[in-house]
Amino acid sequence: MSLPVPDSDALAASHALQNLIAAEIARHDGAISFARFMELALYAPDLGYYTGGAAKLGAAGDFVTAPEISSLFGAALARVAAPLMAQSAPAILEFGAGTGKLARDVLSALAADGVPVASYAIMELSGELRARQQEALKDFPQVRWLDDFPAAFDGVVLANEVLDAMPVALVRKDAGLWRELAVTVEQGEFAYVPRLPDAALAAQIARQIPDADQLPDGYLTEIHPVACGFMGSLARMFGSGKGAAILLDYGFPAHEFYLDQRIGGTLMCHYRHHAHPEPFYLPGLQDITAHVDFTAMALGAQDAGLDVLAYMNQASFLLGAGIGELLLRHDPADPMRYLPLSKAVQKLVSPAEMGELFKVLVVGSGVALPDALARADRSHRL
Repeated sequence: MSLPVPDSDALAASHALQNLIAAEIARHDGAISFARFMELALYAPDLGYYTGGAAKLGAAGDFVTAPEISSLFGAALARVAAPLMAQSAPAILEFGAGTGKLARDVLSALAADGVPVASYAIMELSGELRARQQEALKDFPQVRWLDDFPAAFDGVVLANEVLDAMPVALVRKDAGLWRELAVTVEQGEFAYVPRLPDAALAAQIARQIPDADQLPDGYLTEIHPVACGFMGSLARMFGSGKGAAILLDYGFPAHEFYLDQRIGGTLMCHYRHHAHPEPFYLPGLQDITAHVDFTAMALGAQDAGLDVLAYMNQASFLLGAGIGELLLRHDPADPMRYLPLSKAVQKLVSPAEMGELFKVLVVGSGVALPDALARADRSHRL
């Protein structure tokens, strides 16, 4: 691959992480699950992609997210959060808050509309991003940072591009049977080794993949036990209280996820604005993601006792939230101001850009969505 060459300090950090992963493999009889490899590559203390010091977002990072494209994205989310908080509590909990821009845009829009937010909590594993968030949000005294799930929570949860970064298991169909692809070391390099899935993974495969018997040999895909477990954690956090979680990410419902054209899976890596499919390349210096199976997420939420309030593509969600009205608050006769905002909104809602690939799943307890979003619900497609 022709990718930018990291500096010597970054290379040293990656080599240290590779040694750590290799030691873990040696302690586990020569192989670990890909989910464990991905967990270490992304979250190993001080060395993982999200826990190390490298820039992740923006021009100096590896990718750009919706909040960085336009403040109208956060303003639209605020228009959904306000009525949900009115039914529950004036509190927001954001997972993986990036640079803090989404939090700032949501809080600014709610303040402009006179909607109080007593608490805005953030769970962030990246020390580099937490520092950026603290600087970006220093003028909002209600913001605080958490190291773990709160025991109980009422209010609104936001999670933009969080599910895709949760570790996945890799499975491949060989001679009519599903095999887990574990990670080993061969001649000093990480490599895959097939093995029988344990009982828990076998049950997840059966639960997650519809018509698995019809898929051809050689079919490779991802299983999402960690993300499904996250849905259960949300349910325990809401408990018998009231609130909703708004989960935005790229992915598909199950009947679109497991198609013949995705025979190689959806795993993708992001390094300095280059996308490639090689997860063993410089661990710790690149993001590793997989598309989200939204049917599996909805089932995980339902199994844990939450209601599936809505599912739709990002375009329908943002338009139902009133992003068009927010854009028209700016005068089209002022092209210097209006045109960049209009282009940003087009990128967020266009089917050729983010509007169709990105989906929104809303789950919760004891609350109802605004009518405009309820009418756009396509959860029957899950």
